[in-house]
Amino acid sequence: MRKKGRIKEISLILAAFAAGAFCFLLTRSPVFAGGSGYEFSGGASSSAGITVAENPVLYKLFTPVAGESARYAGDRHEEIREQFSARLFFTEEACGVVNYYLYSPRLGEGVVLNGFLVNLHIAVGEEQTAVGTPLIFGGA
Repeated sequence: MRKKGRIKEISLILAAFAAGAFCFLLTRSPVFAGGSGYEFSGGASSSAGITVAENPVLYKLFTPVAGESARYAGDRHEEIREQFSARLFFTEEACGVVNYYLYSPRLGEGVVLNGFLVNLHIAVGEEQTAVGTPLIFGGA
């Protein structure tokens, strides 16, 4: 009987560990599924190091990141806005690129920009959409 009790105890501990590991992995998954040119920011300023990741899942699993961004073909800003249930605060246009600054309750912390807490930045150019959280560092 003692052996069966010990096996149950070990099984419960292993199940709890597996559940915890699974939850941790969910928090480390990339934000922008299916995007190309996936980039991670190592800090909260535009002077922080930017890393292009061939495998965003593995990179984010083992490296702390302050922000991330990806690129998509065509104009995808409405789709992305809906996906993240994001609220638009303001837009800017420069050099043929329209920048949308938004807040999503589904994303983490943001940065204060023009008096608004922004954690989702979408930039739409002629051929592609760039998206980043909290901002797209290094240009679109």
